[in-house]
Amino acid sequence: MSCPFSKSESATPTIGADGQEKEPVYYHSYLKLDEVLQAQVPLSSLPSEQGGPAHEELLFIITHQTYELWFKQILHEIDSIKTMLKSPQVEEQMVQKMVHRLGRVKQIWKLLGEQFLVLETMTPQEFLAFRDFLHPASGFQSVQWRLIENKLGLESGQRLQYQRQEYTTALIDEHKDVVQGAEAETHLFALVEAWLERIPFLEEPSLGYEFWPLYVAAVNKGYDEDRDRVLQDDTKDEERKQELLAEVERGREQSMQGLQFEKHEELRAQGRKRLSFRATQAALLIYMYKDEPILQWPYQLIQSLCEVDEMMGNFRHRHAQMVHRMIGMKPGTGGSAGYMYLKSTVDRHRVFTDLFDLSTYLIPAENLPPLPEELKQQLGLAHTAPKSPAPKPSAE
Repeated sequence: MSCPFSKSESATPTIGADGQEKEPVYYHSYLKLDEVLQAQVPLSSLPSEQGGPAHEELLFIITHQTYELWFKQILHEIDSIKTMLKSPQVEEQMVQKMVHRLGRVKQIWKLLGEQFLVLETMTPQEFLAFRDFLHPASGFQSVQWRLIENKLGLESGQRLQYQRQEYTTALIDEHKDVVQGAEAETHLFALVEAWLERIPFLEEPSLGYEFWPLYVAAVNKGYDEDRDRVLQDDTKDEERKQELLAEVERGREQSMQGLQFEKHEELRAQGRKRLSFRATQAALLIYMYKDEPILQWPYQLIQSLCEVDEMMGNFRHRHAQMVHRMIGMKPGTGGSAGYMYLKSTVDRHRVFTDLFDLSTYLIPAENLPPLPEELKQQLGLAHTAPKSPAPKPSAE
C-alpha cells in the first residue's frame, strides 16, 4: 500500500504553485523521524551506570513524550479558540468551529487517560529499577501542562503550593518566563465570560421584555408549587409536613440569594464564584432556551467547556491513582507529596466550576416564562418568506 508522503524510486520533482520545481515529500523526512526516534535515551542505559539498562524505562519515556506531543495539540486548539473569542463579534460559524475543536480536545483527553493502561503494564518493582535516576525531575515540571492550565484560566490563587512555594519554583528561569507569560495573557475563562456578557436577548426594551425578573419569578413560583404539594399531601402527618415545608423554604432562600446581584458579588469577593453576574444570567438564558435554534451552538459551547474541564479532572484523578499504585505514599521524585498532592488538585484546579453550578438554578421547561413572539422569531433564525401573491381570478 503506498503512502501519500513516501517517495518512490521513480519519483521526480513536482511543480509548486510558484512554478518552481520542488522535491517530492518523503514520509520519514516530513515527520522528522530521525530526530523523533533518537529522542529516547534511557538513563539506565548510559555506560557509566552499573547493572545494565532497565527494560521498562523506554516505555516510561515514550509514554511521557507522547503526552507532551498531545499537550502541544491541545495548546494549538486552545490558542485558536482564544483567537476567535477575541473577535469583536463572534459569528455563529465561529461558535460551531470552537465546539468542533473542543470536541477534538475532549477526544485527546480520553486518549491520554487510556494511555495509563499501557504505562501500568509496568509493575511498581519494575519502576523502582530506574526511578532513582529521575531525581529531581518530575511531571510537575511539565511546561506545557502549566501552559494548558494557565491558558484555560487556572489562576495562581487557586493553585496548591509546591513544597509551600509557588509552582514555578520547580522550573528553570527560561521556563518560568514562558509560564508566567501565559499567566499574563487573557485566559479562556475571561474570554468566555466576556462573550457571555455580550449575548443579546436578556433585555428587549422595545418589546417590554426582561429575562431576569421573569426568570426569578418562575423559580419562586416553582417553590410555591412545591409548598402547595406538601400542604395537599394527605399521606403525611402534620409534623412531617412541617419538616418538608422547612426544606422547601431553605431551598427557596438559597436559590433566591444566588439569583441576587449583591449576594453573587459577595461570593465573588470570597472567591467562591468567578463568573460575573451578567455572564451568569446569559448562561442561564442559554441553558433554559437551548432548544431555540440560535442558542443551540452557544449551549454546545458551554457544555463542551464543562466536558473538557471534567475530562481534565478525570485525567488528574487517573494520574493520581496510577501514582498511588506505583509508589504508594512516597514523595514524588520532584519532592511533592506525590499521590496526596495529585489527589488534591482534582477539584481544586478546576476552571469552569461556575458553569457546572448553573444546574442549581434550572427549572422545568414547562415553567419557563414564554418569550415574546418577535423575540422567538429572532431566536429561531427563521425569516418568513414573502407570501406568494394570490392567483388572479380567471377571466372566464
